[in-house]
Amino acid sequence: MIKLTTLCYLETEEQYLMLHRTKKEQDENKDKWIGVGGKFEYGESPEDCLIREVKEETGYTLRSWRFRGIVTFVYGEDTVEYMHLYTADKWDGTPVICTEGDLEWVKKADIWKRNLWEGDRVFFRLLTEETSFFSLKLIYNIEGTLKQAVLNGKELELFDILNEDGTKSGIVRERGVAHLDGSLHATVHIWIARPNAESGYDILLQRRSPHKDSSPNCLDISSAGHISAGDDFLPSAMREAKEELGLTLDPGKLKELGFHRKKFEGEFYGRPFRDNQLSKVYLYIEAIDITKLILQEEEVSEVIWMDYAKCKKGIQENTIRHCIYLDEFEMVGKGLGIDG
Repeated sequence: MIKLTTLCYLETEEQYLMLHRTKKEQDENKDKWIGVGGKFEYGESPEDCLIREVKEETGYTLRSWRFRGIVTFVYGEDTVEYMHLYTADKWDGTPVICTEGDLEWVKKADIWKRNLWEGDRVFFRLLTEETSFFSLKLIYNIEGTLKQAVLNGKELELFDILNEDGTKSGIVRERGVAHLDGSLHATVHIWIARPNAESGYDILLQRRSPHKDSSPNCLDISSAGHISAGDDFLPSAMREAKEELGLTLDPGKLKELGFHRKKFEGEFYGRPFRDNQLSKVYLYIEAIDITKLILQEEEVSEVIWMDYAKCKKGIQENTIRHCIYLDEFEMVGKGLGIDG
């Protein structure tokens, strides 16, 4: 089944008009918060449908609107919906009672707290970032779990969101949204070391690419990355080392050091960034020839060896540009038998 629809969010500087779908029992959007809109009628253009649906559901006649993007929804095995997404900033008329649910003006900062489809969170992020006209494809399984998100032909990363005890919550969320609202998710950290004649070991550090969405140009863990939805720690560790460094790890040499909890809030490129991670930390001891590594340009600008004690002092005194957590670095020192 193929559907053509419109969806519109009337907005002021601080609020969106939201529709809480509560009034129909047989409603695929039951209890969800969405915009106003509906299916095309015969012969309608997207704008015809937009104006009619907004008028029917709110009582308002639109006077100014923006076409923001096309959202392709794929549900299960047999339903595809092409939704035309709009925002509007001018209208007139007298509000009416909506037969689909309850209309409410919601502060933009509070949107994330409402019961939204996970894919809707993605296009709200794009609207918030004033992304130019976009094509977003969202694939859901029959249980309503987001399985894939593709923006302008490029697949977006999806994470399993965790409960505070580290178990999976059942929610799958897009990376940008998870970092916008600070959702707890899993990552893997691989620290690579080699013996030396100073403190006992050198640590391999990577310098983050200047294009990273957080902490650009900072010295960081040898290799690290997020765990994609459905994946586990060890396969993710192997994948990240291969992707970032071109390095094939021997899984038998990976020593588990435990878990590290990281919470960070900052701003990069004028946007808020909230990182909330549960990381499995690995130690890998091997005298790697860094001249033979193949670095992933969009992630890593360079790699260097640094003596453990020198690096620790640089972290403590903040004399090196880094984004390393001291307590995690000390976990590595204990794993090497030279710290604590």
